[in-house]
Amino acid sequence: MNKLTPQVGQIVKVLRGRDPGEYAVVVGIADHRFVWLADGVHRKFDQPKKKNLNHLQIQDTISSEVESSIRETGRVTNGKLRHAIAKFVELMQDEAQEKGE
Repeated sequence: MNKLTPQVGQIVKVLRGRDPGEYAVVVGIADHRFVWLADGVHRKFDQPKKKNLNHLQIQDTISSEVESSIRETGRVTNGKLRHAIAKFVELMQDEAQEKGE
């Protein structure tokens, strides 16, 4: 498990809880142990999920669109969250195909 400190806009994979295996975006940092997550579908930006960092796998990808939107306006649209996750999943599938998996 990757124990890096997450950043706003970073993609994470949920390992524990009601939706294991799903991807979400960090929309806020509660403290050194918890972050706020949203995916734009089940968890909207207005109702983010507080999640323990031990229950997440932090990915290397940070969505610049989400990060800049939150930094500039303090908000992000659910459409941007969905787009960021879809783009990340598509990139992961393309990499897996190139490797022959």
